[in-house]
Amino acid sequence: MKPCNQGDGRRSFFIKSASIAALYLTPSILVKTFAAESIVPLPIPKEKLSITINGKLLNLEIDARTTILNLLREDLSFTGTKKGCEMGQCGACTIHINGKRTKSCMQLALSNQNNKITTIEGLSEDNQLHPMQAAFLKHDAFQCGYCTSGQIMSAVACVREGNAKTRTSIQTYMDTNICRCGAYQNIVDAIEEVAKSGAKI
Repeated sequence: MKPCNQGDGRRSFFIKSASIAALYLTPSILVKTFAAESIVPLPIPKEKLSITINGKLLNLEIDARTTILNLLREDLSFTGTKKGCEMGQCGACTIHINGKRTKSCMQLALSNQNNKITTIEGLSEDNQLHPMQAAFLKHDAFQCGYCTSGQIMSAVACVREGNAKTRTSIQTYMDTNICRCGAYQNIVDAIEEVAKSGAKI
């Protein structure tokens, strides 16, 4: 009696299985590949947007799905506004819309028709640092710097809105801006100094 070779049986099984799979799957794969190559993407409709950014009125045509963050960074090169979590949690993308701090990753650009936007690039005037920018430098209120523009935009709003009366009130207001380097103490020092100085911000 010829001994049973389990290796040959297993090999034969895999060969037959592969042949069956090729027989049934190959046509569908070819069809899908052909279909994918034949698809012509439809043009994305553009919508008109009138918006003022850092004092300059812009009349644009944009993709309706564009967030104000992507409009600023990708289309208009205002790269001071940083892209962080894109879920409204970290605060790196904070800007001012009509004077109020806003997380730009959570706003569609089209929802800001005729609004006034201020980014970190719009704070300084005539090549002079804004008082809050100067205070952040003085107090070394950043390390890697990635969150700094969002921190400064929130800090300016904190003072303007009267929430910088005490260190505790500053900390409470600023708790939606995350600094992964842990420069919180220095950030509070900078905001407190500007608030007490009475500088126009």
